[in-house]
Amino acid sequence: MTDLSLTPALWASLAIVVGSTLQRLSGTGVGLVVTPVLSLILGPVAGVLMTNATTTVSGFTIMLSVRDRVQWRKAAVVVATALPGAVLGALLVLVLPTAWLQIGIGLLVLIALALTITTPRLPHLDSKVALPVTGLIGGVLNTTAGVAAPAMVIAARLTRWDQRTFAATLQPIFMSMGLFSVLTKSVLGATGQPHLPPWWLVPVVIGLVLGGVGLGTLLESRVNPLQARTLALVIAGLGGLAALVKGLSAVM
Repeated sequence: MTDLSLTPALWASLAIVVGSTLQRLSGTGVGLVVTPVLSLILGPVAGVLMTNATTTVSGFTIMLSVRDRVQWRKAAVVVATALPGAVLGALLVLVLPTAWLQIGIGLLVLIALALTITTPRLPHLDSKVALPVTGLIGGVLNTTAGVAAPAMVIAARLTRWDQRTFAATLQPIFMSMGLFSVLTKSVLGATGQPHLPPWWLVPVVIGLVLGGVGLGTLLESRVNPLQARTLALVIAGLGGLAALVKGLSAVM
């Protein structure tokens, strides 16, 4: 956000705060809301990278308040297989043209939303099978497009995962996936940035996330989690559509 004018910087900041608030209320929100907005403002590579960093901070922050509900063994299985997925995703970011990444982000967000909303009741699948596969797929999706949540939602439906513990367990998973994505893209040179961002950007992002999480905490008793999830899906849908249109216009 260091090279942005005031208005785009404010929009990017607002997206981070809103995404963090919705994640505190419903368990998900940062990736779906922040990715399409930041990819439009910063470009697909830098936008997803910023989303990954935001997810790392928000996942860690929210995890602290729900740690007693986290199912750590399930989280460990998903995190273990997310790392090779993140490496594969970073390689894709490295070789794909920017316009096609923008198109991919838009399509993935829209497809993920469609699957999240319309997927009927799925057959039961043992978590020993579903979770490792979900971690691998989630690692790829999170690194390339910042949207691992729908893969996790489908896994939760397959394994009949209780919503309360599922939402809590997502936080260390999202934190780890975000960290893996940032590290693998940095090591492989797939960040889209010739230089490291200034040091003060880190506390700025942390402050925005903490503000969003704090706001979500204040609103928790007043806002239904289903309403928060619906709002996140609407914002994500509009952002995904805009990202898709921008990417298509660049290749036409």
